[in-house]
Amino acid sequence: MAHLLIIDDDPAFRSSLSEMLSDLGHHVLEAGHVQAGLHCLRTAPVELVITDLKLTGEDGLSFLRQAQAIKAVPCIMLTAYASGSNTIEAMRLGAFDHLTKPVSRQKLMETLQRALPERSADRESRPEADASLTADNPTAERLIGNSECMREVFKHIGLAAATEATVLILGETGTGKEEVARALHRNSLRAHGPFVAVNCAAIPAELMESELFGHVKGAFTGAVADRKGYLRQATGGTLFLDEIGDMPLALQAKILRVLEAREFSPVGAQTVLALDARIIAATHRDLPAAVRAGQFREDLWYRLQVMPIALPPLRARGEDLLLLAQHFLASEAAGTPKRLTAEAAQQLVQHDWPGNIRELRNTIARAQILSHHAWIEAEHISFTPRPQAADASGRGAATGTLAETLQQVEREMIERALRESGDNRSEAARKLGLSRQQLYRKLEEHGLT
Repeated sequence: MAHLLIIDDDPAFRSSLSEMLSDLGHHVLEAGHVQAGLHCLRTAPVELVITDLKLTGEDGLSFLRQAQAIKAVPCIMLTAYASGSNTIEAMRLGAFDHLTKPVSRQKLMETLQRALPERSADRESRPEADASLTADNPTAERLIGNSECMREVFKHIGLAAATEATVLILGETGTGKEEVARALHRNSLRAHGPFVAVNCAAIPAELMESELFGHVKGAFTGAVADRKGYLRQATGGTLFLDEIGDMPLALQAKILRVLEAREFSPVGAQTVLALDARIIAATHRDLPAAVRAGQFREDLWYRLQVMPIALPPLRARGEDLLLLAQHFLASEAAGTPKRLTAEAAQQLVQHDWPGNIRELRNTIARAQILSHHAWIEAEHISFTPRPQAADASGRGAATGTLAETLQQVEREMIERALRESGDNRSEAARKLGLSRQQLYRKLEEHGLT
């Protein structure tokens, strides 16, 4: 049995939850607002708090901030209005978990079993959160999603943001790795410092050391003045090393040294500078495979994995797809956003999105251009063909004139749509964004009738 506190301004929900917890053998206290909950925390032997996010007056995040000064107990946040920003903020402020209403009995039992063995000594070691960094920041809601896999990502961001730990973000191209890095920075104690993003794949190997570490005048031919590298530019903030899997092996050893010793020297300098920046890295590559192939250092791989965050591909995010599509429609609109017809939405749902969120954003932008009225129809939805595999010489397999190549790609797309739809031509037409009449004409044109 444990002493639990419920804070919720809905008496019926509070009573129902209290009854459920009492049935599980716990002693339950109830509070209808934040100040009543804080009073219970001061005066009663509370071991765990369950608080709603949306409360009359002060909200659940306000309770988390004030509770830190009274007693370190696990806090479970409940909300019927989950978002990326409030999930991240709750976890950053020390919430044990962030659950969405309605909460099943089984889910609550599992969460309590994980939370109750955790004692205050574990939480007192966490750094105090900065109350000035709140979810009220209008720029905070850049990560969008209600799927279970994205809620886990938000929770990991919140937990990692409250520390200085190195974070490695993994995910396919176009899944939003830089947005995750920016969310970590915005919600960290370094939020008021610079965020410096470096694409390791875009810098020539011979220039990368100077770009990262900087150099002194005369360090090499062409070094006519001292130059601050990205490590110094990020002082007081965050350095984001995007596509670290493409970093040359020689430089990987130097970055490993920086991570371990927290110091570095500009090229050509005799002085050693202390590193005052948090390092976040990201890659779309399979780093364990790269380690086995001798293309990535094994010691750096382990050093980066203090706090890994794996981003799911868009095809695994279920209900987030249309949520993101609506977000892009709204963000691109000069006035009233255009809307998707049911057929257009179905087109989006059936696609497998190899280019992930980046592909979706471009698809929506293209559809908005093609649509001249308030609705986006299925015929306005078109998908970029996947690049063809290169032949042995490294050149693309397509040959002939541009017109011949386009005809070849079009035929392959039609054949693929027919295969995937089981030769159902109506379904294939929807996949291709064509009317049935248009598809029939294309079938005749390509001799596929």
